[in-house]
Amino acid sequence: MRITVLLIITAALLVQGPATVMLRAQEGAAPAASRLDFEFFKTKVQPIFLAKREGHARCVACHTKGTPMRLQALSPGATTWDEEQSRKNFQIVVPRVIPRNLTQSRLLIHPLEAEGGGDFYHSGGKHWNSFFNPEWQILANWVCGRKVNEKLVELTGECGLE
Repeated sequence: MRITVLLIITAALLVQGPATVMLRAQEGAAPAASRLDFEFFKTKVQPIFLAKREGHARCVACHTKGTPMRLQALSPGATTWDEEQSRKNFQIVVPRVIPRNLTQSRLLIHPLEAEGGGDFYHSGGKHWNSFFNPEWQILANWVCGRKVNEKLVELTGECGLE
C-alpha cells in the first residue's frame, strides 16, 4: 500500500513539474513584453532593421535567415512589415532586451563598438560607435519603456529616474 501511494505521489510530481516550469517561463517573459511598447517598436525600432548604412549590410540582410534573432522576411514588393509580421518580430526581439537595462540588453550592445560599451563580436559588423548614435538612442528609449507618443530623451548608458 505504501509503495502504491508513493508511486502515485511521484507520478503526480513528475506530471506537475513540466507544467510548473512552463508557467514560470511564461510568467518571466510576459512582464518584459508588457513593459515594452509595441507601437514604439513597430514605428521606430523596426525601421532601424531596414535602414541602409554606408559600409554595412542592412540588419534584415542577415536577420531574416540564419541567425538566432530571425526577423520575418518581407513580403514580395513590400518595404516594411505588415501588422502580423511586426508582432512576430516583436516576439523575436523582446528576449534580447532586459527592460530598463541598457548595458545588458543584447539588442543594444551587440552592434555597438566595444570602445563605446558594446560586446566584442557581431558578425554583421558594428553599426554604432557610441551610445550617442541616433539609432542607438531610439532603441535605448524603447528599452527604457518610452511610449510611441513620448518625446525621446538622450540616454547615456542608463535609463534615468523618470
